[in-house]
Amino acid sequence: MTILHAILLGLVQGLTEFLPVSSSGHLAITQHFLPGFTQPGLLFDVLLHAATMTAVLIYFRAEVTSLASSYFRTDETAANDRHILRLLIFGSIPTAIIGLSGKDFFEGLFENLPVIGSMLLVTAALLFLAGRIKRDGRAEAQMNLVDALLVGIAQGAAILPGISRSGSTIACLLLRGVDGVTAARFSFLLALPAVGGATLLSLRDLQHVNPSELPAYAIGSLVAFISGLLAIRFLLAVVRNRRLQGFAIYCLLVGSVILTYSWLS
Repeated sequence: MTILHAILLGLVQGLTEFLPVSSSGHLAITQHFLPGFTQPGLLFDVLLHAATMTAVLIYFRAEVTSLASSYFRTDETAANDRHILRLLIFGSIPTAIIGLSGKDFFEGLFENLPVIGSMLLVTAALLFLAGRIKRDGRAEAQMNLVDALLVGIAQGAAILPGISRSGSTIACLLLRGVDGVTAARFSFLLALPAVGGATLLSLRDLQHVNPSELPAYAIGSLVAFISGLLAIRFLLAVVRNRRLQGFAIYCLLVGSVILTYSWLS
């Protein structure tokens, strides 16, 4: 992998991680067309996801700090923070079960363009459905364990390349009647333990990386972090105004193009 490859893939990851278009699908498609690209397992992909999750930690640092300290506080917001923290823990369980039980299977699909194209069409359908919801939604305090369980399953399913993690989790919560901005915030926070766990599991692949490629890994992660910070604010504005139809059309077009290319190749 070259530094140019790393910069391009870092930019793709940073711009698509928080947009409901499947960053994993876009990474897999881009890597497919990059001549000579190789990586041990999905190490580089996971490091890029870790970089964008670091952007989430910084952007939502006040919320993360508040959640982490909720059991040590007695102020009026502590109870709600403890409620959200419990939901995040509960929602992480199905994601962990799906990810750990199907890791090898899912990794094998990252080079399967027909699967990626088909899953982009699934993402498009979810976004079309969620974008049609116009009613006011529930706030954080009104979310429940069923919400957390379903969104955790949706996040687990998003391990499939082409299924947007942010798109599927936000769409799930919107369809459950949760407010758009609340859905986006919860989606971002729920990703933190999932990506953190995946990063730890993939660190063993570092021993297979050529030392000469380590600068490329670092530069790609930095690009993903910076572009990810820029993309978060944009997605929050999009979800606040329920403007998901454009992303649905985009996923429909890209998925159709990838499927057509696969059939003709």
